[in-house]
Amino acid sequence: MPRLRAWLSRAFTRLILLLFAAGFILIVPNDTPPANTRYERVLGHAKDSLYNYVAWLLGAVIAKLGQTHADPTAFMSEAARSAFVVDYLARVAALQTLNSDLERALSDGAQGLEARIAERDALAAQVARETPLAEAIIESQVAAVLRDEGFALFGEVFPPVSARFTALPALLVISPRDRILRELTINLNFLPPDAVRDLEARLEREPNLSALVTPIGGLALFPSMVAQTWHAPFLIETVAHEWAHHYLLFFPLGWEYAGGSEAWIINETTASLFGKEVGRRVIERYYSAFPQVMRLLPPPDPALSATPAPTPAPDPRAPQPFDAAAVLDTTRRRVDALLAEGKVAEAEAYMEAQRQLLAEHGHFYRRINQAFFAFYGGYQLPSGGGAGGDNPIGPAVAALRRHAPSLRAWLEQMRFLTTRQALLAARERLDQR
Repeated sequence: MPRLRAWLSRAFTRLILLLFAAGFILIVPNDTPPANTRYERVLGHAKDSLYNYVAWLLGAVIAKLGQTHADPTAFMSEAARSAFVVDYLARVAALQTLNSDLERALSDGAQGLEARIAERDALAAQVARETPLAEAIIESQVAAVLRDEGFALFGEVFPPVSARFTALPALLVISPRDRILRELTINLNFLPPDAVRDLEARLEREPNLSALVTPIGGLALFPSMVAQTWHAPFLIETVAHEWAHHYLLFFPLGWEYAGGSEAWIINETTASLFGKEVGRRVIERYYSAFPQVMRLLPPPDPALSATPAPTPAPDPRAPQPFDAAAVLDTTRRRVDALLAEGKVAEAEAYMEAQRQLLAEHGHFYRRINQAFFAFYGGYQLPSGGGAGGDNPIGPAVAALRRHAPSLRAWLEQMRFLTTRQALLAARERLDQR
């Protein structure tokens, strides 16, 4: 019976993988935005760097189908599985350090790097061999937590947890200059810094256009694209975050993702909180014996606690730590006010001054402009503020989570809230209980 169940589980996963992949290939926006003069001009500037979703999906699906023939972790204990992931992530960290060192040495014109390059290539080959097993282990750990939370259909988590640890495309974000609005996003192949600056400059010759090319941590294709990183909490959180997007695809909040800015912000904020909570549970369950992982886990967010502890009053005599989120919050609010008054140039000068202030305190952003806030403002903090400014979506989503009896009950509520009005109405009903 266990063997039959395992076989059925793998068959189910393979079927869902094929169906999802086919659906994504059909419905994921292709590289051509809707016919529109402005969109066409933007696309014309970026056309040589457009990311090929279909090619990546086909390769990822073939690799995943190969992994479902058998469970590579079936004869490993939970402790051995977690230890394998920890060792794998250490090798990823070493590889990324080697790559950075080599890139710096090559840019400085250093010679005699053959031994270091050979070392890097050997380590890269080992990481590539181990990545599928690391993926399978983390997928199963996330799925176990989701199963315990009630996200299972006939004993199997649906949709299946499926992720590929990979290099991700960059994201081109377009916003008007006179207001902050996510007008258009396009995924691009990797571009060197000079090419990024050139593309942004060419795009911003268009009237009333702000552009930003920025990295991303994940993309909810199926299997999802997750940035390969050594940071265990971020990696596992991102796997769970992208699964939340997969889940929401079956409900109105997922259907409206591309249709409106409010639904997009609610969706991303929900997925962000979901990913953090599930990621924390996975780390605490499977990696508590590994201090090198546990010390990376941030403290729980008090804004999500049902019974938040009182915050002690700060000592006015003690130097206050620099709060980057508060600076971004102040910046966003001031920029919104300046743009509402039509003071575009003043708003842009202010954003650059604030970017330099953040850099002076160790928080480096290549650009802060309208497109920056249009994108990062979609990932709202539970307490509000940050890049979202005075947008109430983050605190409202967090309030619904605080009062929900379970993670599943909360997501079942969120999946139908597609507008800020509906979200705030649900939040107000909490106060009336």
